[in-house]
Amino acid sequence: MGKHIFQGLKALGFCNAGVGTLVLRILATHGATVVRVESESSPDVARTLAPFKDNVPGLNRSYYYNFQNSDKYSLALNMKHPRKDEVTKRLVEWADVLVENFTPGVMAKWNLSYEEVKKINPSIIMISLSMQGQTGPARLQGGYGGLLQSLAGYPLITGWPDGLPNLIDRSYPDFIAPRFGATAVIAALLHRRRTGQGQYIDVSQYEDVIQFEIPVILDWAVNRRLQTRLGNKFPLAAPHGTYRCKGDDRWCAIAVFSDSEWESLCRVMGNPEWTTQPEYASHSARKQNEDELNELVEAWTANHTAEEVMSLMQQAGVKAGVVQTIEDVVEHDPQLKHRQFFWKTEHPECGDILHSRPNYILSKTPSELRMPPPLLGEHTEYVCRELLQMSEDEFTDLLLDDVLT
Repeated sequence: MGKHIFQGLKALGFCNAGVGTLVLRILATHGATVVRVESESSPDVARTLAPFKDNVPGLNRSYYYNFQNSDKYSLALNMKHPRKDEVTKRLVEWADVLVENFTPGVMAKWNLSYEEVKKINPSIIMISLSMQGQTGPARLQGGYGGLLQSLAGYPLITGWPDGLPNLIDRSYPDFIAPRFGATAVIAALLHRRRTGQGQYIDVSQYEDVIQFEIPVILDWAVNRRLQTRLGNKFPLAAPHGTYRCKGDDRWCAIAVFSDSEWESLCRVMGNPEWTTQPEYASHSARKQNEDELNELVEAWTANHTAEEVMSLMQQAGVKAGVVQTIEDVVEHDPQLKHRQFFWKTEHPECGDILHSRPNYILSKTPSELRMPPPLLGEHTEYVCRELLQMSEDEFTDLLLDDVLT
């Protein structure tokens, strides 16, 4: 394997839950040496979240934590201890990049604001990924992904017209912000390569999430129209939805945007007599009679497997796709298997741990899974003695004084 793109880069993380951790993972899978500072008295909330191996809770048994924390060293440090600065200062001196995602003010309380950090290491790049940024009236608001979705208006456009607003899931923004954050870190690294200067990156997860509803925002800006919940319907297509197929809870999504696609759909279904009725002769007519149309299409799909429906439709030029279960995605999807999307590592407590590789492949500097996710504090001695070059006496003293745990 060729040289990793971030080989030689040193990254330090003060993180909780997903956002900062996933920025670190992007760096780690491309070769960076990553150290996470953790706490036994106040562990990362991700370590406490299900699913757990064999449904037995434990700080090292959470798949929620383990899935996103490969290729990182874990150092256990008591951040309430008055001597903690002896360790954090050495870590900051060592690091090229510092990643944190706490509520504004937490890092300053630990003497780790950017103003303090750059005094120790002027060339360091520090990135903060807070809920709503480091400035403004709502900067101190804490929370989680569901709150950010609500602020951005996602629930009002997610769900059925006659139902309640719906969250996409509990942590949707956690998987958006890291992409923006990692991109910003790369830009700062390029700037430092040219100038030798570090800098501070202020990421608002709220602003990141808004980027993914730009069409809705434009509709309001141009037409003063507030989009609402449409279920599976889409203004430019009919039929457009998921249709029950043969088998237990098997479905296929179908989307017809043009008259030519409609004609192809009709041919696949055997040109039943109802397809010639005026109610379905044009796109506008199909939209007006969409509920009845969906029932008629489903009457046909129910007699075929989802895979058969997808294959027949795609061969005819109609957009269609099986609604896969998670088992299908992980165990059976031939495309993901071919591209080796899922990786596994051997974890000391959980055995095989499933991971996903980055959703892109660099031909010259591919990513690599090198280390399983760490036990809490597993690498405290290694980080202190090998990476920070502490003497044995220094390390032992900090350990006996419960600074390191």
